Amino acid sequence: MTNNINLKQYGIEVTNIVRNAVPAALYKEAILNEAEAAVADSGAIMVRSGEKTGRSPLDKRIVEHPDSQDDIWWGDVNIAIDKHTFEVNRERAIDYLNVLDKLYVVDGFGGWDENERIKVRIICTRPYHALFMYNMLIRPTQEQLANFGDPDYVVFNGGQFPANRYTTGMTSKTSVDLSFEQQEVVILGTEYAGEMKKGIFTVMNYIMPKKGVLSMHCSANEGDNGDVSIFFGLSGTGKTTLSADARRKLIGDDEHCWTDDGVFNIEGGCYAKAIDLSAEKEPEIYAAIKFGTVLENVVYDDYTHAVDYSDTTYTQNTRASYPIEYIPNAKIPCVGGHPKNIILLTADAFGVLPPVSKLTPEQTMYHFISGYTAKVAGTEMGVTEPQATFSACFGAAFMVWHPSKYAELLAEKMAEHGASAWLVNTGWTGGPFGVGSRINLPYTRAIIDAIHNGDLDDVEFVTDPIFGLAVPTTCPDVPDELLIPKNTWADAAAYDKQAEKLANLFIKNFEAYKEGSSEAIINAGPKL
Repeated sequence: MTNNINLKQYGIEVTNIVRNAVPAALYKEAILNEAEAAVADSGAIMVRSGEKTGRSPLDKRIVEHPDSQDDIWWGDVNIAIDKHTFEVNRERAIDYLNVLDKLYVVDGFGGWDENERIKVRIICTRPYHALFMYNMLIRPTQEQLANFGDPDYVVFNGGQFPANRYTTGMTSKTSVDLSFEQQEVVILGTEYAGEMKKGIFTVMNYIMPKKGVLSMHCSANEGDNGDVSIFFGLSGTGKTTLSADARRKLIGDDEHCWTDDGVFNIEGGCYAKAIDLSAEKEPEIYAAIKFGTVLENVVYDDYTHAVDYSDTTYTQNTRASYPIEYIPNAKIPCVGGHPKNIILLTADAFGVLPPVSKLTPEQTMYHFISGYTAKVAGTEMGVTEPQATFSACFGAAFMVWHPSKYAELLAEKMAEHGASAWLVNTGWTGGPFGVGSRINLPYTRAIIDAIHNGDLDDVEFVTDPIFGLAVPTTCPDVPDELLIPKNTWADAAAYDKQAEKLANLFIKNFEAYKEGSSEAIINAGPKL
């Protein structure tokens, strides 16, 4: 681990710099330098992310600058700071980095399409963070690394040091700041590794649509005939699980772009939720947890070092980060043709939406802009009944432009390439959370298989009276009664009441997007 780089151009004087170290070297660094690092019986390295075990979206800031301010969807998602405040936080991070004996640098790429990729440099203080981004960026060859040159974007991760809460615009000791003009990200007050990954995704969500490229919070896979499917969905809807299919090649699990040539993965790795992980339910992901994989915030047996994936002592949001080639049927390079099927995933805890429905183009735009799923009791403090969550484009926290920008690009590309769209509910049936049960994963997999095989193209459909969705009356390997949600409820009147409640939540949420949406898209929502 020789130092073949200096960081003086950033004001960093530290000379002991570990650049692009291999996993074995970073394991050694972590065991020596990180108090709670340990090796699992599977060979993965287990780490703790400190106080923060998830992202801090309310602490994310973007510099308001004349060159980009008119492009950005300012508000609760994209909160503005001025250049001076950014410089104060940057200086604070640099000062912290300068007091350390050793720093870690990871140079890599964002984007498998060589025409669209960006060069990224991560400067961090923890071996765990370096290994995480070694997994999540696209790893350069030795030749590419030797000729890497100056990066397009730099992440200064001083997350072990807090922001100063008295700095203008700071709301806590956590701050994640992004300047598109300086092409830098500054992290303070959080050691959660996902902030680095999503910082780069936010960058791509700004620069790609400028070029007419659609950036997407989705997973993607490809069949033997080259047919590509993309899966949109918020956390917990099955985006990673359903795209990891032994019969199809995995293009990626979370972040993609759709160009004039097809789709490409932004990342070099996967970041899978590990809660309740099992070899039976998710064999590909389970098998990927081996040497080189980072396990975040899991609980393990002190004697055997076996992980208990059901234990949520530290967080519900336990995670595994591994290179995409750890999935045996990953497609390397991670690029594919134009998608044939667009699958919008939701985990409807109200028990109202059908397990599968076919969407019109207008309905696709409506549900894409809505980005619906539901939180269930127990996942967050104070949540005692299902709560609707709407996240525009199934990833509002990372979208920089107004959601209509991404929706218009999606509509254009779907129309141009003749893609079909489906709404798939992986949530509850027979009643809401606490009464009904989660739709069995084998049934959801059978629905996805039927979409891929064209089995739903010629079956009879009925129209849902409230949501207007076209619902198939039959699907191979799925009980017919499961397909019509009302039929699975013991109390039909209770179903109607719940459906009306959810429809009202959709309508209320969409008020914010009416301006900029066509009448056809507005009318594609539920009707009471």
